[in-house]
Amino acid sequence: MGAVTTADRDRAPKQDRSRATRQRLLEAAVACLAEHGWAGSTVLVVAERAGVSRGAAQHHFPTREDLFTAAVEYVAEERSGALRALFPEGAAQDRREVVSALVDLYTGPLFRAALHLWVAASNEEQLSPRVIELEARVGRETHRIAVDLLGADESRPGVRETVQGLLDMARGLGLANLLTDDRQRRERVVAQWAAVLDGALRD
Repeated sequence: MGAVTTADRDRAPKQDRSRATRQRLLEAAVACLAEHGWAGSTVLVVAERAGVSRGAAQHHFPTREDLFTAAVEYVAEERSGALRALFPEGAAQDRREVVSALVDLYTGPLFRAALHLWVAASNEEQLSPRVIELEARVGRETHRIAVDLLGADESRPGVRETVQGLLDMARGLGLANLLTDDRQRRERVVAQWAAVLDGALRD
């Protein structure tokens, strides 16, 4: 193995700084999108929130579409990881905990940001195919996580549709939560869906 050069030592901190800058930009983009919507979330606004120059932002993400699709994907992956971390052993004994965790996935800043991105994609031809592809991938991953955590056997008739119905319900609760604090009703719905799943998934 060759000796480590000064250039090698300099390169590592530079790469670390670059990764840190990219992450700050992604987090700032999601926060801006959730708070201000698509129209109010320019590259300049995001760069200022992240504490970097506009040029540095465009170095990492040449276009606005690059920035926001990457930001929503980044947080989606973070939330998927956090969801799996809640149940490190896989399938949970208490399905209500799983249903509650899945609903939380759709009531946080990620869903609010994603919703703004969907609305923008419906009017932006350049953005639309990228968001559709991203959402399809995130949707498949969320479905796989739900199946694993619920211990669902999708070879049984109706089980796949039941899991998909759970995710559709969670998305609907997320939409309702955008306008009002829907926590009390949401807790009752979560309890009912957990009971439905216990019946539908019982061996």
